[in-house]
Amino acid sequence: MKFCHAYNDIISIENLLLAWKEFIRGKHKRKDVQIFERDLMENVISLHDDLVSKSYEHLSYEFFRIYDPKLRDIHKASVRDRLLHHALYRKLYSFFDGKFIADSFSCRLNKGTHKAMNRFRSFAYKVSLNHTRTVWILKCDIRKFFASIDQEILIKLLAKYIFDRDILSLLSKIIKSFSGMRAGVGLPLGNLTSQLLVNIYMNEFDQYIKHRIRAKNYIRYADDFVIFSHDKKQLYEMLPAIQKFLFEHLRLSLHPNKISICTIASGIDFLGWVHFPNHRVLRTTTKKRMFKNIKIKKAKAETVQSYLGLVSHGNSWKLQQQIQSIANKAFLSV
Repeated sequence: MKFCHAYNDIISIENLLLAWKEFIRGKHKRKDVQIFERDLMENVISLHDDLVSKSYEHLSYEFFRIYDPKLRDIHKASVRDRLLHHALYRKLYSFFDGKFIADSFSCRLNKGTHKAMNRFRSFAYKVSLNHTRTVWILKCDIRKFFASIDQEILIKLLAKYIFDRDILSLLSKIIKSFSGMRAGVGLPLGNLTSQLLVNIYMNEFDQYIKHRIRAKNYIRYADDFVIFSHDKKQLYEMLPAIQKFLFEHLRLSLHPNKISICTIASGIDFLGWVHFPNHRVLRTTTKKRMFKNIKIKKAKAETVQSYLGLVSHGNSWKLQQQIQSIANKAFLSV
């Protein structure tokens, strides 16, 4: 099945204005957004004209770093370019989302971390026959995920579905607008399109796992994935084939220090939680970071509520009490 939208559908003024409405949510106070909005129609028409004449060029990125919780390099595109990213995303997302497996949970509507964790629990019950037999879990992490995406491979994957040369050329410009560790490699963490593009890239791996490796109980969230089995030997035998496919087809490698095959009874660290047969607890480093943000940085009330919402997804009654107590003391000291 091929992508059915035409180039003109994507670059139309109507689509650009609809994309603007989606893009601007929560960004009204940002200076660069305000500047662009002052002459919105003029800027949209200018972008549209460049796209029609095929003279559009992606501008450079603003670079900065954040701790989330580890150090991450963020590359922020101009408002003009981000508007185009949204216009493309509006047309591309639903088509490609229909190609993805059900158990890919990152950056997808009606998915997310909580759905992934619930699926984890469901597989644990299923494979262990309600915890009446041992279940083993292969857990892996892809090394330098966004920074390792091969741009030419990605463009070839897009060409399997998108036959319109103008759309493919535009996507290629956006993909090649970024250069990471070396030319032709990497996608910027700051782009909305990057979220979809890495899922398109990793869908090749997901399909391989499901249809060639035939792992029925598999979950992937971005660069983390787990495979469940009652047979430890089977998981060890899968590993070389997985590593070979990732390198030969996608030029990716597994993080050597983040490959493990353990029982769920020993606790599996996945998506910030440590999962056990009948419960899950928040990772210790995550708890410490929350306490620090509340106590030292004087987190706002809505931030505290978001933390309480986060920990409610596990066995955390005592933790909720600790958060509330620290927050109360922090607010009283202000």
